Amino acid sequence: MSDNSYLKDLVLLRNDPTTVLKVREAAARGEVDAFYALGLIYAEGRGVPMDRAQAHYWLSLAVKEGDQDAELLRNIVGSQMSDDEYEAAKRLREKPVLQVVGAPVGPPVNSSTQ
Repeated sequence: MSDNSYLKDLVLLRNDPTTVLKVREAAARGEVDAFYALGLIYAEGRGVPMDRAQAHYWLSLAVKEGDQDAELLRNIVGSQMSDDEYEAAKRLREKPVLQVVGAPVGPPVNSSTQ
């Protein structure tokens, strides 16, 4: 059984980068709740710069695993994405999960639209 206490931390500590690291570690282990949580983190910019491409990527992984809440949020994020953000999300989908989760957190793909 996984320790998903990071979900409580995510709710209580909206902008704590330490929580983001915990969630990224859980995502690297393949935890579906962590996929959804990372989608939410990037969609709202909780502890990281808002990044719709990353949000869409992580939410898509959660949807693929059957998370219906993730599908709703992914659709909302998708409706707000620019063409550049869609292209960035497409490039992310071509990479293995461990490569994406291990990537350094940087500025969003298209910060001029935020």
